Amino acid sequence: MSPIARPISPHLEIYRWRVNMWQSVLHRLTGLFLCLGALLLAWGLIAVATGADAWGNFSAFCASGLGFVLLIGWSWALLFHLCNGIQHLFRDTGMGYDAAQRDHSHTPSYFATGWIVIAASVVLTALVWIALFAHASGGAA
Repeated sequence: MSPIARPISPHLEIYRWRVNMWQSVLHRLTGLFLCLGALLLAWGLIAVATGADAWGNFSAFCASGLGFVLLIGWSWALLFHLCNGIQHLFRDTGMGYDAAQRDHSHTPSYFATGWIVIAASVVLTALVWIALFAHASGGAA
């Protein structure tokens, strides 16, 4: 008796990565990155409570290339997570899922809003860092 030839899972052959799939993956990854960022925040709080030497070490790390990249990445993760969470609140009300809109559109509205969420998180991150640099250089931010 020979085994029946069965295809592998069809999702491997037919799925296309769409924006809502990217959002799902990014939401989970940014959640993990926010946890790591909380450790950086805890280090900063402990350093400020410990004294000038500890704060100097923390400040030097944050001013380094790696520290700077981590701070920008952490702020983007926070803002993406926030924007995506707000979008989920609207999705939970059923917006964009009614039959008339769902059945007559090749690209549902939640695909467009997915790109808006990603773009908004990038723009908000840039605005936060522009404001921080303006404030640090004595500008009126």
